[in-house]
Amino acid sequence: MRISKKYLSDLTYTLLGCCINVHKELGPGLLENVYHQCLIEELK
Repeated sequence: MRISKKYLSDLTYTLLGCCINVHKELGPGLLENVYHQCLIEELK
């Protein structure tokens, strides 16, 4: 499978959106591991 720039751009947009959603929901000041676990759930 050949990966196009469009595919990577869309994937990046989706991933960053998930990261922003997790941070908006949890807020600042938590340990990185907390954000990591929540991001895993968000991506599922």
